[in-house]
Amino acid sequence: MIIFIKNKLYRFNLDIYTRVIWWRSQKHLTCVKYKGGINIDNKNLKDILNKSKKLIPKGKVADYIPELKRVNPELLGLSLINLNGEEFMLGDYNYQFTIQSISKIIVLTSILMTNSLEKIKEKVTLEPTSDAFNSIKQLEIISTNKPLNPMINSGAIVSVSMLEGETYEEKFNNVLSLVRKLSCNENITYNDKVYQSEKVTGSRNRALAYYMQSTGIIEWDENVEKLLDTYFKVCSIEVNCTDLARIATIYANRGISPITKERYFSKEACKIVRATMALCGMYDESGEVAITVGLPSKSGVSGGILSVVPNKMGIGIFGPALNEKGTSVAGINILNMLSEEYDLSIY
Repeated sequence: MIIFIKNKLYRFNLDIYTRVIWWRSQKHLTCVKYKGGINIDNKNLKDILNKSKKLIPKGKVADYIPELKRVNPELLGLSLINLNGEEFMLGDYNYQFTIQSISKIIVLTSILMTNSLEKIKEKVTLEPTSDAFNSIKQLEIISTNKPLNPMINSGAIVSVSMLEGETYEEKFNNVLSLVRKLSCNENITYNDKVYQSEKVTGSRNRALAYYMQSTGIIEWDENVEKLLDTYFKVCSIEVNCTDLARIATIYANRGISPITKERYFSKEACKIVRATMALCGMYDESGEVAITVGLPSKSGVSGGILSVVPNKMGIGIFGPALNEKGTSVAGINILNMLSEEYDLSIY
């Protein structure tokens, strides 16, 4: 048995399954942990973080959303949570940032909970792309006019239209509620300044949405402006590295929270989301990330990265200085080094 009490670790030999009691300042949570996890050396993590910091000058913060442009590019944080109960938090792990495109895995999960895969594929396919995340080109040249996958902007906008809810407010609240549950953080909300900033500068997303309405992918009676408001608000949900890592542990644990023991979505939905992340989650560098990192991952232009180590660990990273593909330049280096150091690749 492994028991954490006031940050002290007590170990007792029992069977392959162990019960872990997580003591938190707000409440006590009990969960069942599975044999597994990864033996992490805290000194190694610090070295990885410090080496990755040196790459920050090679990137720059997203400047097409004015509020994101204000963020300090020198920030860098990392949270890792093992399924055996260990947590590692370094750097600016507690800094709040908007979830941006990482929300796309939550939206996909949510619509998989209420729609069959075949129903979803009537509106959006699950194929990778070599184009940028906000490209309109594929919508024009593919005969079906469907977005290639739910991880690019066009696919995410269509996915938001499929969310359960009588009103657009209900659709947003369903996503926010799921984020809160998966992260075990009821205090999560959205950043209104970033939401308003995205709304003002969202011309490309409007072009995508209205084009899809013109081809019938988005229904003719859909209120496109309210749909986009919901999309912008979902992208503006605020999290930190630990929130991302906790969410990732549930995908690592096939839909079951290792904190609450509750199943939040099916193994089938988890398989679909993880596969889509591996194929499409890092946009037009997903192939390279599959080779160098080898983990289902999702990035966002605020600098966040969520990565899943199946059956072992969840990883949350924040570094707002981005490479030319829109991924945290220091964050992707952290993933590269973690994968190599601890042999994490699933391939």
